[in-house]
Amino acid sequence: MIQTDIVIIGAGPTGLFAVFEAGLLKMRCHIIDALPQPGGQLTELYPKKPIFDIPGYPSVGAGELIDNLMEQIKQFEPGFTLNEQATTIDKQEDGTFIVTTNKGTQVQGKAVAIAGGLGSFEPRKPIIENIEAYEDNGVEYFVKNPELFRDKKIVIAGGGDSALDWSIFLADVAADVTLVHRRNEFRGALDSVDKVIELKKLAKINLITPAEITGIKGDGKVEGLVIEKEGETFEIETDYFIPLFGLSPKLGPIANWGLEIEKNAIKVNNALDYQTNIEGIYAIGDVNTYPGKLKLILCGFHEATLMCQSVYNRMNPGKKFVLKYTTVSGVDGFDGTRKEAEKAVVKAID
Repeated sequence: MIQTDIVIIGAGPTGLFAVFEAGLLKMRCHIIDALPQPGGQLTELYPKKPIFDIPGYPSVGAGELIDNLMEQIKQFEPGFTLNEQATTIDKQEDGTFIVTTNKGTQVQGKAVAIAGGLGSFEPRKPIIENIEAYEDNGVEYFVKNPELFRDKKIVIAGGGDSALDWSIFLADVAADVTLVHRRNEFRGALDSVDKVIELKKLAKINLITPAEITGIKGDGKVEGLVIEKEGETFEIETDYFIPLFGLSPKLGPIANWGLEIEKNAIKVNNALDYQTNIEGIYAIGDVNTYPGKLKLILCGFHEATLMCQSVYNRMNPGKKFVLKYTTVSGVDGFDGTRKEAEKAVVKAID
């Protein structure tokens, strides 16, 4: 049996950053993930997707972000059990937990952090007759490799961040980009909406709203789409159709662990430490819910930090922890005293 301090379920960005924060507190982590490589959705679905809301990065590729997080946590030598799904959590009499996977691997830890993102997921597909026949033949639900669309005509459907961000990115890759949305208003970031409108003015994006795609044309491969706009129907030529309507999340085995679930997410106490209704089990990142919850990577990083502080206090009752800034102490200086920290700050100022 594998022994650790924190068992982290989910190797997405939030789970990986939790390893870093735990490492600063001299706590060991072991990560379990059903995918064959770390990164979660970012690696599996959007490896080339640009991300704009990571502090210090005007834009960073999803795959690059995961690579950087892996480099950041390498010094703390976390354990990984990949390509295995966590199926059960059993609390022991001594307060520890044993997490068992579908392949029989068991990991025992003093706390469990569920960082499973949206859980298992599948794309929300538009209701278009015979769309399955064109999947992988011009219909793509994810953009894994933007070069696939180099110098091609593409049509993106959707009104959220993914549809906006990929329209912006692919405007410099594809020969022709058309964005179709059933409303005039978009659900994505205002800055992205402004960029799309600006690209439309520059004739780099064709914007069709309010409209819906109702049919696909082509002999075994997508060659065109049928679009309905304000009661009128017309066709446009395209090489690829990319419907980006989000994902249908499924919690999978998580739903059977006795946790309090609300709208397919785990309820947590955000006033303190993102602990669930079971003491010692936490939920961080997109998998959790609480009043005012925002599903942003940035928020997951914040939740991971407070979770680690809480686990430290549970593992070290009565021991006073002095927070020191890594800009002063470095990642190896977290066992010193307040006096040493103050000296370091003064020295840095001088």
